[in-house]
Amino acid sequence: MMQFYTLDILIFLTSKKPANFATVGIQPQNSHGDCIPLRYRTATKSVLDASADAPYPVSHKTIFREMMVGNTSSTGMTLRKADWSASAVAAGFLAVLVSYAGPLAIFYQAAQAGQMSNAMFASWVWAISIGAAVSGIYLSWKLKVPVITAWSAPGTALLITLFPALSINQAVGAYITAAVILLAIGLSGYFDRVMAWIPKGIASGMMAGILLPFGLNAFKAIGSLPLLSCGMIAAYLIFKRYAPRYAIVLLLAAGAAMAWLGGLTHFAGVRVELVTPQFIAPAWSWPSTFSLALPLVLTTLTGQYLPGMAVLRSSGYDNGVKPILTSNSLVSLAVACFGGITIAIAAITAAMCTGRDAHEDPSKRYIAGIANGVFYLIAGLCGGSIVMLFAAMPKELIATLAGLALLGAIMSNLGGVAAADDHREAALITFLATASGMTFLGLGSAFWGILIGMLSYAVLHTKK
Repeated sequence: MMQFYTLDILIFLTSKKPANFATVGIQPQNSHGDCIPLRYRTATKSVLDASADAPYPVSHKTIFREMMVGNTSSTGMTLRKADWSASAVAAGFLAVLVSYAGPLAIFYQAAQAGQMSNAMFASWVWAISIGAAVSGIYLSWKLKVPVITAWSAPGTALLITLFPALSINQAVGAYITAAVILLAIGLSGYFDRVMAWIPKGIASGMMAGILLPFGLNAFKAIGSLPLLSCGMIAAYLIFKRYAPRYAIVLLLAAGAAMAWLGGLTHFAGVRVELVTPQFIAPAWSWPSTFSLALPLVLTTLTGQYLPGMAVLRSSGYDNGVKPILTSNSLVSLAVACFGGITIAIAAITAAMCTGRDAHEDPSKRYIAGIANGVFYLIAGLCGGSIVMLFAAMPKELIATLAGLALLGAIMSNLGGVAAADDHREAALITFLATASGMTFLGLGSAFWGILIGMLSYAVLHTKK
């Protein structure tokens, strides 16, 4: 990146005359005819323009420093103090609360299905939190866009259907495989082509089939703890009516209070505890690749990146998906061996940090993304305490919370199935096959759902 203005720098340093806009003559192209990157061009032009009205000439050293370091008012790789606001920080904090209140409940259910120890689950929490923190802070800072990251909630839901037949080592191997595939898609720039290859109704059917059992379990819990479950459902309706933005966070607080009043909690053992990450050796197998890795790629692309990028674009941030997908995939590779499932752009919480509630000025909302990452970082370091909180509450509370938190996602994906006018039947077949929970040849229902759905689509829509 440095060679584009090597000759220009030599001219600056060897010339004895003071610099001004006319004598230096820096143009959008350098001595080699290459375009000077916007960062250096705008930074240098700003100091040269300022020199026109200055009572003294601007030195070459000043120009050189501006070219190398950049003007803090125009570069994308600086953090401007004036951009910080309480509203943006609050938006980032709220997004973290919602992530831990809803999607983490699904993760806890997956850990229970896999018969994980609390120490192992704490490592999982550390990995996904640190991964989301690093990626979110970096992307928001670099792109000056509120990029809210999270872990793949639909992918986590897949784990529950596969554990304990699938080992944690095989799950980690599938995480790595999925991250490599996503990285390849990101680097190649083929995201739109891959999405165009998968009919929207088929993707919605698979997503709805994966998430449906969670919605059903929210009501099955009424059979064992009717007062708690019915109370939480009633509270959800009230919160959704009067405070929809905070409904899940308030529901977690209300559910915990109900359980505590009913003597169903064990909060006495909860304490502040830092996490000791545990390395998990990956293992690969064909069943884990087809049942987890490939469905994880599809659910991440269709369930996270498609809606997540749509939220950014609807808020006026017309950024390409390539840097976001690539960075998240690299971070996913880094945290996979500590139990971290795929890191992706958030779909549910992204809107909290991209709208006016975060800041009136869209150019300053990126602070919400940075704040979101900082709070993820703090929570990840204290992952042991988060695990204790979830372990102290009854499983019916977790099931009800997870199911109600996913109602919006279930509804939107069922709507996608119904809206697939030209392939509605194939989408419905995908939904039913995935929701069945079947296992055949060692492969889970998500794989068979997408395969049967695509075959149905091909048969029903092949030109006669």
